[in-house]
Amino acid sequence: MSGGISVHAVDVAEGRPALGLTVTLAVIEAAGPRVIAQGVIGPDGSFDHPVVRGVGIGPGTYEAVFHLGDYFTAQGKPGPHFLDRVPFRFTVVEAREHHHLPLKFTRFGYAVFRGV
Repeated sequence: MSGGISVHAVDVAEGRPALGLTVTLAVIEAAGPRVIAQGVIGPDGSFDHPVVRGVGIGPGTYEAVFHLGDYFTAQGKPGPHFLDRVPFRFTVVEAREHHHLPLKFTRFGYAVFRGV
């Protein structure tokens, strides 16, 4: 895969993909963040959106926001939640390179990194 930004999310406490988790992706511009993608994680744990294939992605700073509080509430775990909306800001230098963001989380912690 060349270019694009993909996300794979796993609820490690439950041992399964984070089906229904909302993800928002924004490009950071001088006037502030501009949302370029929003959707939910599918049954295989992936975010299916044209940005995954590189549509609308160029060099710049981006921010993925993971709506964990809403996800936990939908899973029957009422709030308030320790983790609510979790931002991850990163830079794309070469737009032709693919940027994969694996998210692993529980109700009290998370890890996001650039995967392959």
